[in-house]
Amino acid sequence: MFALILARVLFLALFLAVVYAVQRFWFVRAWSWIGTRASSDWRYGLQAGLIALAIAIFASLLDPLLGHIVSRVGFGTTLITVSRLWVMTSFFALLAVESVGAIEWVANALARLRPGSAALEFDPSRRTFFQYAAGLAGSLPFLAATYGFASTRLRYTIERVDVPIANLPNELDGLRIAQLSDIHIGDYMPPDEIARAAEMANELGPDLAVVTGDFVSSVGDPLEACITELSRLQAPLGVWGCNGNHEIYAGVEDEADRLFHQKGMRLLRARNAVIEHNGASFNLLGVDYQRDHMVSGERPGPMLEEVEHLIRHDMPNILLSHNPNSFHRAAELGIELSLAGHTHGGQVRVEIVDHSVSPARLITPFVAGLYTLPMANGQAHTTAANGSHKAALYVNRGLGTLGFPVRLGVPPEITLLTLRRA
Repeated sequence: MFALILARVLFLALFLAVVYAVQRFWFVRAWSWIGTRASSDWRYGLQAGLIALAIAIFASLLDPLLGHIVSRVGFGTTLITVSRLWVMTSFFALLAVESVGAIEWVANALARLRPGSAALEFDPSRRTFFQYAAGLAGSLPFLAATYGFASTRLRYTIERVDVPIANLPNELDGLRIAQLSDIHIGDYMPPDEIARAAEMANELGPDLAVVTGDFVSSVGDPLEACITELSRLQAPLGVWGCNGNHEIYAGVEDEADRLFHQKGMRLLRARNAVIEHNGASFNLLGVDYQRDHMVSGERPGPMLEEVEHLIRHDMPNILLSHNPNSFHRAAELGIELSLAGHTHGGQVRVEIVDHSVSPARLITPFVAGLYTLPMANGQAHTTAANGSHKAALYVNRGLGTLGFPVRLGVPPEITLLTLRRA
């Protein structure tokens, strides 16, 4: 218990130290720029404005700890949005500026090695070039974040995926499942956007609709409004769901269950339901968020323990589990298909030399899309999504955002999964 608390304190201290160092860098540069460029009549006013801005950003970042005082102000939400975008992008802008500075230092060092004294002289044209290069490099993260917030954050995409299922009965071949995930209703995900996503899913004509957790982000988010909009989903075989980790953090797991039932849907919490379609049946299972990290100083036991006795061996099993890291255990248990979310696809993805760089890879190898593992094999490794006698996992990129209201290279997703005989 003590070790866990200490680790969290150290992580928080490191995070705050990095934030302080980055903000101090930009504050000092802005202060110096004001001192050299502004006339005496404007200087004190601009410096006072800079101090006020720094205080406002600091207060908005601490808003959850201050009882959401800032967000209650008329322009508070806008200030919080700008502050979060600034904190995220200022770090990458600092890296970009310092990278240009490093390149300039190397260029100057190489110039000094050239024969002749002229190489030692100051080259104003080279200095001007690197100043402009640093300004351009530093502005790119801000432009990208603004684009990710204003343009792509709510640009839903439809993903149509054929999923090969081992031993799938002929009658279930072609079964269509619409999946939504990670709604995160709040300032950046209004109810009308959830309604729009539900209507888009309905237009796909699914046989079954599922929502794989994270309806809210934190305590006080309008859970009932979220589930009310999700109840617009329509499918002949019903609308089903599971809780995510943020339902646990907000303490609304039971309330989500009650509201699902009230709206004519079903939230599966270590429960299953046998569903018939075209004369054949499949077993739908669901669990609350499966922890894969220490809780109160104790390591968690094996995942999916609460549903082991619910698995059927006479029909296909489909599992709703918010955390994709439960997939290894699901494959060991013989669950043919797992549906998950949780990662948001990382929210930001960068392609570098044919490799995708995503923050989600820090928590899982299952970032987004379709994965397979050999079934009932504890030593399984991720493989290409093909072949038979393999368990399948689909990770939905989610609708909402968390932390920073930005999506870059990872658009929000509505999925239509079609089951196929492997």
